[in-house]
Amino acid sequence: MKSSPTALAGVLLLEPRVSADDRGFFLESYNERVFADLGIRDRFVQDNHSFSKQNVVRGLHYQTPHPQGKLVRTVTGEIFDVAVDLRRCSPTFGRWHGEILSAENRRMLWIPTGFAHGFSVLSEDAQVLYKVTDFYRPESERTVIWNDARLRIDWRLQSKTIISDKDELGVAFSDAETFE
Repeated sequence: MKSSPTALAGVLLLEPRVSADDRGFFLESYNERVFADLGIRDRFVQDNHSFSKQNVVRGLHYQTPHPQGKLVRTVTGEIFDVAVDLRRCSPTFGRWHGEILSAENRRMLWIPTGFAHGFSVLSEDAQVLYKVTDFYRPESERTVIWNDARLRIDWRLQSKTIISDKDELGVAFSDAETFE
């Protein structure tokens, strides 16, 4: 597994080793020992699978007081995956970083606790799998508005954004609950 740091401390771009031949390919998307060697010792408790159409933006989601670390990958299509630093003590507090994750590039993004997460769908549709380090708790879910003027995230979409009613009610970054 190749690990590359991003502009946000703790967020890692991961590229698994792929064994391919004329039959197809095989990759190991998670191995506890390999991840521990990379410094990711978090325990995953839940796997999530989402399907979205082109121009959908999901997020920016996080949980408090039960934060979730997320290991995100795309198995069909292509997304622009975004993490926003909500850690007040971090030198990158309030900054965001995005990566293209696709079925073709097979990259994964590790987003530790203390970040909001969201993605936009660049292809006709996409299926996203993500492992999380704490269980989903509806009462703990928080949302930073996807088009926050301070963050100015370039979601890389070519036409009208499709957003859920719930995500449209997200708060401004300046009003978001943050982490120590």
